[in-house]
Amino acid sequence: MSARTRGSSIPVVAGSEETGVVAGGGNEAGEKPPSKSAFDNLDEEPPGITGRRRLFAGVPDKCWNDWKWQFRNRITSAEQLVKFLPLSDEEQAQLRLVTELYPLSITPYYLSLIDPQDPEDPVRKQAIPSILEISMGCLGMEDPLEEKRHSVVKGLVHRYPDRALMVLTDICPMFCRHCTRKREWQNGGWVRTAEEISAMLRYIRQHEEIRDVIISGGDPLTLSTARLEEIIREVRAIEHVEIIRIGTRFPVVLPQRIDSALCAMLSKYGPVWLNTHFNHVNEITPEAAAACDRLLRSGVPVNNQSVLLRGVNDSVQAQTRLVQGLLRAKVRPYYLFQCDEVQGTEHLRTPVEVGVGIIEGMRGYTSGLAIPTFVIDLPQGGGKVPLLPDYVISRTEEELVLRNYQGKVFHFRNPRHHMLVEAPVGAAPISGFNFEPQETGNEDRISIRS
Repeated sequence: MSARTRGSSIPVVAGSEETGVVAGGGNEAGEKPPSKSAFDNLDEEPPGITGRRRLFAGVPDKCWNDWKWQFRNRITSAEQLVKFLPLSDEEQAQLRLVTELYPLSITPYYLSLIDPQDPEDPVRKQAIPSILEISMGCLGMEDPLEEKRHSVVKGLVHRYPDRALMVLTDICPMFCRHCTRKREWQNGGWVRTAEEISAMLRYIRQHEEIRDVIISGGDPLTLSTARLEEIIREVRAIEHVEIIRIGTRFPVVLPQRIDSALCAMLSKYGPVWLNTHFNHVNEITPEAAAACDRLLRSGVPVNNQSVLLRGVNDSVQAQTRLVQGLLRAKVRPYYLFQCDEVQGTEHLRTPVEVGVGIIEGMRGYTSGLAIPTFVIDLPQGGGKVPLLPDYVISRTEEELVLRNYQGKVFHFRNPRHHMLVEAPVGAAPISGFNFEPQETGNEDRISIRS
């Protein structure tokens, strides 16, 4: 079991062969701790200066690029945070109050993305506790998706017929304020035992309908690469498992973790897919994009699952910038989740109509490849339900009346089965290409039709 630091709920996990978790607490010889006067000279800094230089000027590259150094030097208290962000006495008192229930943990890297002078900074809202987490804490549920009820053995959720979710740990490099498993923060840092993982694997072996295994947490990449490989190797050895997926936010909050050793290991067990969690374009830094590129070059496709968050990405403009930035980084926008009804997250939730409106506002104005599926993960374990704008004005057996992204109305003949006529055998397709632009075409694209 892990110990807790005094006055904090952040676990300090001892590194060991058994747990395979990165060592916590303390600095190795030669490492410099984060700067203790991070914003003393902010007014003198040019506006384009990087957060690292502004907040962590004394940290050498060797430490900054070491994910274990980043993990050991997470900011976990109000006393630490005030060295980097200007907080009033009231804000510090509120922070201490909130972290009694919902702890704070943020990596130096991710903290460097925050504009310290902007209390509405979209990165800040995801990482820094708000008094609203407890003042609105009566709203929501501890486990809205009822993962405990759907756990067939400890740590293994089998909700969908052909998929199973392995929850290996509750440890994360950062505590996202909108986390679905926020309930686990109060339980200290734990990692599934060898016996618990064996029970999960045994269940998967016994259920041949499971073809897709998702490895999640917490964040499973907090485990050492060697320990993670032991688990992935066992999953890959199960004949009926076709796909392995890893759910992690490391590419966003600590991209240094995506190193050559991890990528080389993952490349041996494909197909492995990685789902990550960018919520704002400011998170797509050169470091994050390089981490995704390393995964892709190792044969690991990267999808993004973002969460719709009030004041972070709840506008068409913010979402468009995010998804276009993702495509530039070769990451596929996969899901946009309505924020789950979790206790302590109500201040970040938006009306469902906002999400539908965002999808409608992007459709036609950016490529379809960029548009994620907007979904609600239903309470009581009901699963994901996609929500789309309604483009159908009316419908009969013979015809649909539809509106396009510009609001223009079109009639579409609905073919009937009894009217189908087979093409003559050996009929040649029509050759040639039509480059004529369509009157209602998308402004930023051209179609080539054969």
